[in-house]
Amino acid sequence: MDKWRNMLRAQYNWLLADRFDWWERNRCDVNSCPLICHLPELRNNPEFYSQKRNLVPLKGSRPWYKSIHSQVLQDCVNRVKLAFDRFIKGDSNGNRSGRPRFKSKNRYRSFTYTQISNEDVQENRINLSKIGWVKVILHRPLPDGFKTKTAVITLKPDGWYVTLTLEDVSVPESVSNVEPTEENSIGIDMGLEKFLADSAQGFEPMPQHFRQSEKKLAKLQQKVSTRKKGSRARKLLNRQIAKLHQKVARQRRQFHFETATKVLNKADVVFVEDSYDQNMSRRAKPKQDKLGSFLPNGQSAKAGLNKSIADAGWSQFIRYSLSRLKGLDRKLSELTPKELASIAPPA
Repeated sequence: MDKWRNMLRAQYNWLLADRFDWWERNRCDVNSCPLICHLPELRNNPEFYSQKRNLVPLKGSRPWYKSIHSQVLQDCVNRVKLAFDRFIKGDSNGNRSGRPRFKSKNRYRSFTYTQISNEDVQENRINLSKIGWVKVILHRPLPDGFKTKTAVITLKPDGWYVTLTLEDVSVPESVSNVEPTEENSIGIDMGLEKFLADSAQGFEPMPQHFRQSEKKLAKLQQKVSTRKKGSRARKLLNRQIAKLHQKVARQRRQFHFETATKVLNKADVVFVEDSYDQNMSRRAKPKQDKLGSFLPNGQSAKAGLNKSIADAGWSQFIRYSLSRLKGLDRKLSELTPKELASIAPPA
């Protein structure tokens, strides 16, 4: 699996470089030119289907790519397409992402089987094409009546994980709306001294998981800086740092689920203000005097505030913990109490 990951990363970078090469050579912001001028030779746009067709000659020139399942290779092409489309066109709201980055060894961490059946998952094993049967630890049995669609294999600091996507056509896509009233509604406000305060005069303390691990993380990072680059000692320390970050992320996520369960047990409808974490944690604008000299703008003090905002994870709590199973675009007031209670996992 690690060998596949490295080969897919190389293919991803090559496909992305091919798109950047076409973008730089064929785009032109000038709408007019002299009658006599040199025009570079244009070539066809390397879009999704053309790059997908190039996988056949790729296996001829590089036979080691034959060991990778065809659907896994095709998904690599699709990832390049999605990354480049978000950069050029933007999403449905017109918001464009930044320039896609080439993936280093530690940044390309997963590959996807776009088709997998229920027969491939049996007891504590899963059948991955061209890899074989692999032992897994299922955190819950697959429910009856659901059809297994895809499997994403991800490398994390503490090992490999598989994420299965299930489908059941009998499950409705939407539910009836709940009419909010003063009796069945509750409002919450996010903060930093207290994680949240609700309209029922309830408060939830701020655990500050990152702050609790900050000293230990600083010591590990200081040790890493003294180790030789590429050495085994440096790799082991980096692995400890990654596991510590993973622990903090899991603590924060579990706290969000537990808090969401408490909030959803109090009311049928939950109201929360729109949070703008990115705007609140932006770098302070520079200040200049009449002579052009820069003045203190309080950025050093704001850096600590930004760290606390990121440690709280407001957006993750609202958009993921409270509306995990029902989509991120729906309003919380549209969810029934039964839906809301099913979002948080059991303790």
